Amino acid sequence: MTGETPGSGLARRRRRLSDDETARRMLAAAATRVEAAGLTVSLEHISFEEIIRDAGVARSAAYRRWPYKDLFFGDLLRELARGAVPAITDPNPGAVGAAARTLLASLGWARTPGLRRALAGEVLRESALGEFEVFHRSSAWRTYLALQATFRGLPDGALRAEVQRSFAESEGSLVAGVATAYARMAGVIGLRPRAGVTYETVARAAVATLRGLVLMAPANQEITDRRFRANPFGAPEPAEWSEPALAIASVVLGLVEADPDVEWTDERERSVAAMLRSGRWAAG
Repeated sequence: MTGETPGSGLARRRRRLSDDETARRMLAAAATRVEAAGLTVSLEHISFEEIIRDAGVARSAAYRRWPYKDLFFGDLLRELARGAVPAITDPNPGAVGAAARTLLASLGWARTPGLRRALAGEVLRESALGEFEVFHRSSAWRTYLALQATFRGLPDGALRAEVQRSFAESEGSLVAGVATAYARMAGVIGLRPRAGVTYETVARAAVATLRGLVLMAPANQEITDRRFRANPFGAPEPAEWSEPALAIASVVLGLVEADPDVEWTDERERSVAAMLRSGRWAAG
């Protein structure tokens, strides 16, 4: 007597997936490969056959959904662009704590309006280097930059317009997050944007600087390694700086000034110190 036993024959046959489920699995498998290896300025290094294998879908189902490989790559670009900006802008508890400790250590500087930019410089001296190193090591960020390069080569049409809209939304979210962080820091210290400048302008300039440094770093190791003592913002004493921190701090602090409406009293200093110790300053 013959028959099927559990785990064999018909019981092992692959359930036929819908076109939507096939698409979901294929795009997820391709995005995983891109996140692991990064993206070149084209998608030619992505093997359609390997994606089919990684996704665990039937070859016939994949080719039914995408008769031509270019159609799949078009959908993959849309998928990547929708979540284009790497998720590295969320508050990092370690970085937030370090910034609070830096502010607390020199909070008395804020009593002198001329030293408030120097106090912000101390925070950026520490945090900007950390941001650069995260971006520099991140395959997700390299993918984002390469995706932008790929986008520039797209012909005019529906795909280019859709990817452009996704980029605009992603860039807007990135800038908004950075602008919020700068606004919070400035509010604590007693700074404001210069006339005609918004924190969004400051954030865009800082992100552009950081992006340029990340692009230059592979060919110029000094950007990552070099340290030097300097006092670029009039602090009481020189300190050790890195090139990324100096570049980003110069951009940010060149666009802000001491807020003349802020009166730094003993009561304000106690209130700010308590807020920094509690972590509330980073939450809004």
